Amino acid sequence: MKTYTYTEKKDTRSGFGAGLAELGRTNTNVVALCADLIGSLKMDQFIEENPDRFFQVGIAEANMMGIAAGMTIGGKIPFTGTFANFSTGRVYDQIRQSIAYSGKNVKICASHAGLTLGEDGATHQILEDIGLMKMLPGMTVINTCDYNQTKAATIAIAEHNGPVYLRFGRPAVPVFSAKNQKFEIGKAVLLTEGTDVTIVATGHLVWEALEASKVLYEKGISAEVINIHTIKPLDDKAILDSVSKTRCIVTAEEHNYLGGLGESVARVLAKHNPTPQEFVATNDTFGESGTPAQLMEKYGLNSEAIIKATENVIKRK
Repeated sequence: MKTYTYTEKKDTRSGFGAGLAELGRTNTNVVALCADLIGSLKMDQFIEENPDRFFQVGIAEANMMGIAAGMTIGGKIPFTGTFANFSTGRVYDQIRQSIAYSGKNVKICASHAGLTLGEDGATHQILEDIGLMKMLPGMTVINTCDYNQTKAATIAIAEHNGPVYLRFGRPAVPVFSAKNQKFEIGKAVLLTEGTDVTIVATGHLVWEALEASKVLYEKGISAEVINIHTIKPLDDKAILDSVSKTRCIVTAEEHNYLGGLGESVARVLAKHNPTPQEFVATNDTFGESGTPAQLMEKYGLNSEAIIKATENVIKRK
């Protein structure tokens, strides 16, 4: 069994900041906009090196989306930055009408997603954003797992023509993916091969899935772990190839099970290969205030929950 280790923990939002700074040096069409959260989005380096390509919009997220849409007409590639809740729920009408409807080349970069925003509580946490964004025609939806992958994804989406929703987080998490990886939109990453169960995970739950696979291995269960960093377009082939071997699947995400990765996977399976599936996700609920670790445990978004879901789904084969 292939195992993964890490030597440091870093927040994925810093990966975004590093990727944006690199784009600032290599692509003169890249511009950045922020809704009064420069430090939280780690945009400081880009601003220091490219002050004339940064626009502080203030606490006016809807206006930021409209400005970004307009900039694309002149050939610019705008990267907008604010919390995931304010990047989607607060500005859904502007994204739909001004960006998605006409396929504008805007990169909507959303930090502090999910429960791991922590102590700021339910009003700032969002567990519906993947569902909101994946339903918009033509919108690419990406949810990265660690610092290195977030940096690579940030750089990659600048080359993609069309609107993108890039989702990342606040807490420091293990850095285990390759430092100089090539990020391919829509291409899942097979992390470990297995024969008894498929575990597909996204975002912060990818590391939890790897931790779960170690425990499952000790119990005699061979888990195939796949990192689904792109939720739309989904890598249908990777999922179907895996379940053709394992004949059952667990999906894991820091999101409501309604509208998230799990439902996208269920659609693929229902159409091509009906397969027993268990969902590790929040259960139609808002979050609350607490540390990220406390919230992940309370809402069943950790390796223990993945282990339990795996044992349940194997019984259903």
